[in-house]
Parts: sequence; C-alpha cells; structure tokens
Amino acid sequence: MPAFPPAAPFPPGATFPPGATSQAFPAFPEAAKEAVRDDVLRANLRRATHTIRDKRARAVTELADWDRLRAAGKAVKDHTLRHLDHYLLQLEAAVTAAGGTVHWAADAEEANRIVTALVLATGEREVVKVKSMATQETGLNEALEAAGIAAYETDLAELIVQLGHDRPSHILVPAIHRNRDEIRDIFRTEMAGWGRPAPEDLGDDPRELAEAARLHLREKFLRAKVAVSGANFMVAETGTMVVLESEGNGRMCLTLPDTLISVVGIEKVVPTFRDLEIFLQTLPRSSTAERMNPYTTMWTGTADGDGPSAFHLVLLDNGRTDTLADETGRQALRCIRCSACLNVCPVYERAGGHAYGSVYPGPIGAILSPQLRGTGSDIDATLPYASTLCGACYEVCPVAIDIPEVLVHLRERVAQGGPVTRAGIRVRLRPAHGHTAERAAMRAARLLLDRPGALRTAERLLARARRLRPRRLPGPGRAWTDTRTLPDLPAEPFRDWWLRERGTRP
Repeated sequence: MPAFPPAAPFPPGATFPPGATSQAFPAFPEAAKEAVRDDVLRANLRRATHTIRDKRARAVTELADWDRLRAAGKAVKDHTLRHLDHYLLQLEAAVTAAGGTVHWAADAEEANRIVTALVLATGEREVVKVKSMATQETGLNEALEAAGIAAYETDLAELIVQLGHDRPSHILVPAIHRNRDEIRDIFRTEMAGWGRPAPEDLGDDPRELAEAARLHLREKFLRAKVAVSGANFMVAETGTMVVLESEGNGRMCLTLPDTLISVVGIEKVVPTFRDLEIFLQTLPRSSTAERMNPYTTMWTGTADGDGPSAFHLVLLDNGRTDTLADETGRQALRCIRCSACLNVCPVYERAGGHAYGSVYPGPIGAILSPQLRGTGSDIDATLPYASTLCGACYEVCPVAIDIPEVLVHLRERVAQGGPVTRAGIRVRLRPAHGHTAERAAMRAARLLLDRPGALRTAERLLARARRLRPRRLPGPGRAWTDTRTLPDLPAEPFRDWWLRERGTRP
C-alpha cells in the first residue's frame, strides 16, 4: 500500500487539511476576504458556473411541465420527511430481505467505525470509492487511513482533489477551482505516489487528462475487492439503491468488487420506485444540464453470480434528525445535491467553495451545515450571512427549497443565541461574535415599526433633512459606506405622496 502524502498547509480561504472539524475553519467573512483576492480562482469559478447555469437553463426550458415536476418533487420529499421513521423501517426490511445488511449510525464517528470494521473484516487494505458527499461529511477517508486502509477516489474531479491534497469546492464539480494547467501539474507530480504515474509528456488537453486518469484508475478497479459508495436515492418499497454519474467509474465500483458498502444520509429515501420518475428528470437537468445521466446504476441487495456478494448499507443521521425537528429548517433535507443553487449564487461565484468550511458549499451549505453541525463555531455562525438573499437559489432549486427563508430563520437563531435542540438535548447557543450591535439595531427598528405615528414623523424629519445626508455613516456603518454610495432621500415620504396623489392614507 503506498504511503499517503502529507496534508497541505491551511491558509485561510485556500485548501484545508483532511479531517479538520468546523472549529478549525475561520469565519466565512475572513475566508471569503482571502478568496476574492485570488484572480485565478475567481476566473475559474466565473467561467465554470456561467457555463453550467446557461446549459441548465436551456435544458429546463425543454420541459413544458417543469414547474409541475418541481412541485411534485417537493411534495414527495415533504411527505417522506413527515413519515421518515416509517419509510426507513420499510427500507431496512426490504434491503435485508434482498440479502443486504443495514447498519444505523447516529453520527460521523459511528459511521466511520462501522465502515472501518467492515473493511478490516474482509482482510483487505484498499477500497475504491464512488463520489460520496456523505463519506466526505464524516471524514471517512481519514478514518480509514488511520486504520491502515487506503481509500482511492475514482471520480475524475474527486481524484484531482485527492491527488492535490485538497478538498472539494463544489457539489457537482469538486475541482471547479482548478484549471487545466493546475490539473496537469497535479497529475505529473502526484500520480506516481498513488499508483500508475502520468505520462511524462502529459499535456493540458482534457482528453489527455481523462486518459491519464483512466489508465491510473483501471488497475485499481481490477484489483479492488471492496468498494464504498453513497447513493442519490434509496427506494423504501424495494430496498433499491440508485447512483447517478457521468463517467462510468461508479458502475465499475458498484459491480466489480466482492463487497460493497454504501453510506447514505437518512433523508435520501423515497417511498416508491415510481417516485424516481420525477427525480430522474429533474436531477440531470439541474446538475449536468443533460436529459438523463449517462450512467444510472440501481441495485437491490445481492444476487448469486451478479455483482458484489456482500452488500452493507450504513444509514447516517449525523444531525439530520435534529434538522427534521425544525419546521422551517427541515426543508434543507429535500436537497438532491444538484448544485444548481451554487451556479447562480453571486457570493459563491466570488468566494468559492472552500470559504464555506464544509463539504456542502454555496447556498445549500449555508443552511445545511449550520443545522447538521450547530452554530457554535465561528464558521457555522457566519454561514447564514453568506448570502445576498437575492432569491436566485430558490428559483432554480428543483425541489423548491426556500433557501432565503431558511437563511433568515438561521440568522435569527444566531443573533438570539438559541435555544435549539442538538442530539436530543435542549441547549442555548452562544451569540455569534459581532452581532450585539445588530440585535440592538433590530430591536430599535421593531420599536419604531410598531408605532405608525412615530414612523410617519421620522420619515418626514428625514425628508426635510435630506440635504444633511452624510456621505459616510459613522461607527460600524462605515464598513458599508466604504464600498457603497448612500442613496438620495426622496423629497417627500411615500405616505405623503400617496395621500396627495390618491387622497387616502396608505
């Protein structure tokens, strides 16, 4: 087994070490401040996100019933979440009846412990992996490494990330922050330490890079006896696992090894096989802008002489039950990981994925990570503020998650400092640093807005004093006016204009 290369250093806004917890990450504003100074990063992100979102927009307009599909997906997910206990038990029974084994993991540590024990029981010391956000969430690769097990990523983008001692920065395209020159250099310098080296004359043509990765991975596919995957969907009525991918590496991992271990979040279950009809239309168009995925792999338990002889399903909670208890925040669990929200987000486009300090970047990460992990760390307390609330993320979401609504909800939680439920225990979170002034401003605004007479008087006074408007605000407001120009105040309040024009009070 080759030795694992050392982790890269961790400057804010750049790469960060494997296995780091949320406590190790800087607050989002600090990380984003560093990221926006990187011209190459911003150029890579702008080019990639604009290309993907333009293709998605064209793919979606091909379906006249897109809005109905979106509503149907939302309805299926909401129904499933309301009855999650029932469908998970049904899923367990169906998987078991089909020859699989189901394991329940309350948190990341337990999931890693289960998977590590299963791999060690086979006597193997290598595993190949299908792209899996759940195992990234738990830090499985690092846990396996600590047990002397090499975990090889087989998705092209994930391979780039792994060889570069990096972390994913996008849900669909984990290496979106890398350009072709960087990928070529990574392959040239790192591939030999993980297996078959890259050709000495490797160029930056995408076909050459793909071929180098194909040759590097082929020997691993043919040698591996154990594979680890996630799943896009789990069908409760049949116990079927579903993986959608574009390269075929997933199909190799899911069919060649003797043992297959799938780590899947409990929210990925859907009630019936027919429900897949909706998501097999909306997910490809929202993610890769394709009518259907090139590879859609489905398997149900085990079968003699066909595929793995042993199948283990690890159902991962890791904060999902706590999220489910929040009536507003639970809609984040509808997410099907299409990444459409990232590609339209002006904040993500400039800050990149690493600034979010989570395997889930972008708008969905800004509402999912603070719920799964709590808002006790600086990074999680600032993620709900990593948005302009423009609403573009909601407009493109194929399951209609109202991300701006959840962001405002989480901002209120952070500003108030709790209480929330974590792991079944009622706790009060500490208010995030720097929000004392904001809470005071919100309370002052509430007092004014609750008194219509005082509000009308204040509006008239401001209108009459508009010539005295300062160019810069004092105190904390200076940070806002340093990069913006204060708008001109109107000559009269709206209420007075309405009374004069319409003869009635608004």
